[in-house]
Amino acid sequence: MITSRGLWWALAAAAVAVAAVVFVRRSRTPYPALPGERPAPQGPPPEQDGPPPWPPVPILGTPTKADLERYATRPAGFFDHPAVAAFFADRQPLDGPTRRRLNRWAMVALAVVLLAGGAQVLESAVFSKGGDAATEAEHPPCAQAYADAGVRCATDLDVEWGRAAEPVPVEQQRAESQEPPLAQEAVDADCTPRTAEPHVRAINPKVTRAVNRQWRRIETWLKANAPKSYRTLGGPGRARTIAVAEAQTGLSFPDDLRASLLRHNGSAGTEATWPFGFLGNVNATIRQIRDEWRTLCKIDATDDSDDPRTEWWDGRMIPVGSDGTGNNLVIDSVRRDVGETDHEGDMSFTPGGIRIRSYHALLKATADALETGGTVGYWKPEAVAGELQWHIP
Repeated sequence: MITSRGLWWALAAAAVAVAAVVFVRRSRTPYPALPGERPAPQGPPPEQDGPPPWPPVPILGTPTKADLERYATRPAGFFDHPAVAAFFADRQPLDGPTRRRLNRWAMVALAVVLLAGGAQVLESAVFSKGGDAATEAEHPPCAQAYADAGVRCATDLDVEWGRAAEPVPVEQQRAESQEPPLAQEAVDADCTPRTAEPHVRAINPKVTRAVNRQWRRIETWLKANAPKSYRTLGGPGRARTIAVAEAQTGLSFPDDLRASLLRHNGSAGTEATWPFGFLGNVNATIRQIRDEWRTLCKIDATDDSDDPRTEWWDGRMIPVGSDGTGNNLVIDSVRRDVGETDHEGDMSFTPGGIRIRSYHALLKATADALETGGTVGYWKPEAVAGELQWHIP
């Protein structure tokens, strides 16, 4: 409800003004002639040959020279202003629909003002009765009224800053003053594996033959087009070293990764040549995989999500490559597909914008791109001055 008395006076004045304008315009606007009625003559009256019409002089008499001078010097009033005079000047008569619409809106405005005024009067009579008659004796100070109730009374400062000046129970005050306990972060169990003895596991011979086949394609292309990168390929790894890394990380390396490490234990670059790798990453050795896994688990050893694949890092991942800026190429030790981590974001399992379902699939996609001049997702391998480089076209 509107409680401002000035606003009510403004609404009432607006309604009165609308009604007055409508009344004046209706009283000054000539209505069209009725059917069968002779229209009023336009222009000056026609000249007559007979005697002038009766009476020969104005009924009130002919004004004297003093009368003319007195009315001629009358100061201009509000209605003499050109804009006001043009507004109240005779206009063309409004058609029937327009006149009815104007009357209808005027009646609606007047009804709204009367309805709002009546509601305000009713509210004042029912809900505000006796509000102005309250005395200080009827409302003693809070401390006096609640001396034995065990409550805290609001001070003048509370009222000044807009806080409720109502008594607050002591129990509620204590509960509000206590800060909620901090949520306990879930520990990443994959980053704290159990101590286990190294165990060398056998690799399926079919997997070994498939991995070696793709490596031979890559090696052949590197020898012919990027010999500098070919010389960075590492020698064969040891099965015992792989077993130790698995025991220390608590992870089970997929067979295709272990077969690849047994053929090339990562790569090692020189001052003049960047080490060979996939999708812009350096191919990691067995020890580098273990050390990078430990480093990432020290940085983030908590579970921030129910899905480890949506976090920035999770201990079940195997970091098989690094681009030197904090980003890693990883393999999910559970689902065996290839992904990548972003040090400024989350993990993604669409490296290069595509799904790579295994480490063997990464080797095959790379060999295909080298031989055909194609791409692996949006990554394109090219030979530049005898060295393999990955670009994003």
